[in-house]
Amino acid sequence: AQHERHENSELRAENEKLRADNIRYKEALGNATCPNCGGPASIGEMSFDEQHLRIENARLREEIDRISGIAAKYVGKPMLTYPNLPPTSPTRSLDIGVGSFGPQTGLVGEMYSAGDLLRSVSGPIDADKPMIIELAVAAMEELVRMAQTGEPLWITGPDPGPGPDSSIETLCEEEYVRTFPRGIGPKPLGLTTEASRESAVVIMNHINLVEILMDVNQWTNVFAGLVSRALTLDVLSTGVAGNYNGALQVMTAEFQVPSPLVPTRENYFVRYCKHHADGTWAVVDVSLDNLRPTSVSRCRRRPSGCLIQELPNGYSKVTWIEHVEVDDRGVHNIYKPLVNSGLAFGAKRWVAVLDRQCERLASAMANNIPTGDIGVITSPEGRKSMLKLAERMVMSFCAGVGASTAHTWTTLSGSGADDVRVMTRKSIDDPGRPPGIVLSAATSFWLPVPPKRVFDFLRDENSRSEWDILSNGGLVQEMAHIANGRDPGNCVSLLRVNSGNSSQSNMLILQESSTDSTGSYVIYAPVDIVAMNVVLSGGDPDYVALLPSGFAILPDGGGGINVGTGGSLLTVAFQILVDSVPTAKLSLGSVATVNSLIKCTVERIKTAVACDSAL
Repeated sequence: AQHERHENSELRAENEKLRADNIRYKEALGNATCPNCGGPASIGEMSFDEQHLRIENARLREEIDRISGIAAKYVGKPMLTYPNLPPTSPTRSLDIGVGSFGPQTGLVGEMYSAGDLLRSVSGPIDADKPMIIELAVAAMEELVRMAQTGEPLWITGPDPGPGPDSSIETLCEEEYVRTFPRGIGPKPLGLTTEASRESAVVIMNHINLVEILMDVNQWTNVFAGLVSRALTLDVLSTGVAGNYNGALQVMTAEFQVPSPLVPTRENYFVRYCKHHADGTWAVVDVSLDNLRPTSVSRCRRRPSGCLIQELPNGYSKVTWIEHVEVDDRGVHNIYKPLVNSGLAFGAKRWVAVLDRQCERLASAMANNIPTGDIGVITSPEGRKSMLKLAERMVMSFCAGVGASTAHTWTTLSGSGADDVRVMTRKSIDDPGRPPGIVLSAATSFWLPVPPKRVFDFLRDENSRSEWDILSNGGLVQEMAHIANGRDPGNCVSLLRVNSGNSSQSNMLILQESSTDSTGSYVIYAPVDIVAMNVVLSGGDPDYVALLPSGFAILPDGGGGINVGTGGSLLTVAFQILVDSVPTAKLSLGSVATVNSLIKCTVERIKTAVACDSAL
């Protein structure tokens, strides 16, 4: 540790020396004049630019050597040199070493089949690691410049999402090619570019944000609605001085929209974290598909990630950039406007989800019971246990509602919606799920009303009997309410369904409703009364069996099938225990029952939407 601190001190001193040299050169240039005409010394300016680029390349070369040295300590390999980084080359820093990848000329038809990437990919071979380090350093440089540059690189336009007077930043591709002429190579044929930038202030300190991004499990949990699966394949560096500065990870991830009608996007990439001299932290991803020349991915990430700036009182400013090239031909027609708008996978969605999750985490860590909480929760321990149970419910729902290649969907026709997709799984020895055969069903469809009206209707216990068949028209009463966000719709509730039939027992339902500027959820699950009493008294919620169902509500990206109407895209998803014996065979009757249930729910919602009094 002392050695690392000494090394960091030397690096900082060297950085200050370079900064002082840079200032001296600028001052010398400003004072330089031509001896013949008395005008500015153009020759001196030219040599200054060349000198500046040499200093820039020297700094990047030093960073690559330092990262390679750190990596060598952890992977047990000798340090490597970089012959393709000439010491006097005035080439822009983002071009270094990247040109050796060569142009990509393959067609999209040579893509991975569904799930191949996550199932087959392994860590990088040792021969590729020097190139990965070079690529990560160059990607970091590009990310910082893209985050700090305005027009003409970025163009501000109207936001197709909900909310008045909002705007969204998109990338000018021609200017990008001029600014970064080589990058990771030309765009493969058949792929389209999606690029966006978004900034926000979030209620979390910079250190915790960096930890979430660099810990694959935390990252997957926080962004459960966006990341269906992720895996760290190799750690080239764990960073220095006890933090993530200089950390390098090779990863694979699958990104999703909460609907079975939008194919997931799989990426094989390196993630690099750096603490800059101005105090800003940056985390960048860049695809490594170029290291796999035998196949062409249907989605690749150009330098994408975020800059995190520390603010007072535990807040942080986050600037997020998403820049991908993707084959989106598999997207269902009703979701194409949303995907094309950037609200499905773009920076605005990442930042909105992060902001919302920071709110949830801040609420979960509160030691007192806020005045907005009501009902049967009487202790901070009970409140935390209930929030933890709700978090597991939400993650379980998000993991089973999209088109992840982790599971195989079967399409049923004649549902009253576009399609009903069903899948089964066996639950054995999982304390968080009831044992037996679980049948999941999901469908997505368009509604001609704004997302907020749909969200408010579905989360309101007073209108639940209008769509919830399982409540049998019983009176629904809110027994507990935990507010966990600025919007009144962001809350966790415990509902009791008082059956109108005296022979039936009352039912408890745990529900979380959550909304942000890019989407909303209403997720619920029936819970056992005895188990819930244990949770409310502060007991361990991990042993409460849950089968979440619910709704994902997204804007249609500009009107969906009726442009300009500002409608909603609604996904309905159910999980039903069809047999308590895991070894039993699934019957056609069970499938027909679930299909009928989802069809009836869809029709009830459509009828309620058509009735002004209901909404």
